[in-house]
Amino acid sequence: MHAPTESHWAVVKRILRYLKGTSSYGIHLTHGSSLSLHGFTYADWAWSVDDRKSISRYIDFLGTTPVSWKSVKQHTIARSSTKVEYKALVDGTGEVLWLCYLLTDLCFSPSYVTTIWCNNLGATYLSTNLIFHARTKHFEVDYHFVRNQVAKKKIQIRFISSKDQLADVLTKPHSYFTFALLCSKLHVDNPPSA
Repeated sequence: MHAPTESHWAVVKRILRYLKGTSSYGIHLTHGSSLSLHGFTYADWAWSVDDRKSISRYIDFLGTTPVSWKSVKQHTIARSSTKVEYKALVDGTGEVLWLCYLLTDLCFSPSYVTTIWCNNLGATYLSTNLIFHARTKHFEVDYHFVRNQVAKKKIQIRFISSKDQLADVLTKPHSYFTFALLCSKLHVDNPPSA
């Protein structure tokens, strides 16, 4: 604000174009959509240039409708991408369990196992592996939290490739076409004409 440059002005114009182009976007509930609960978790390892902290994000769906999402910088600096992804998985698991309890309070008891999609094979394996690795003792509490939920069959962790990861849209800049594709997969778009 005190010493703006041409690059700052270019960013402001980009933000304004984004706001103008998406001002009518919204989340649309579709009739007849299944009420299955599933989520996506994703993290960028050491993405912040200033402090090298990672950014976690998750997005949860009820059927095809996104109902909960979050993007937050992690509090600690991680030395491995698996730890960063596993922390995002822990946050996503906590939110999915809270949504399950909320649905139960609303007299809708899910009789299925909720799937959480993660794009890190290491984090996916840690959630089901009975052998605890010595290199992961520093996040043992998180490990046991997710592992217990998997053992109780409340959740299942599945691998998804990075190109299909829907939580990726929450913080990364994308080209117009990638952004439009991700928005359509999230069912976030212009309202249907009446």
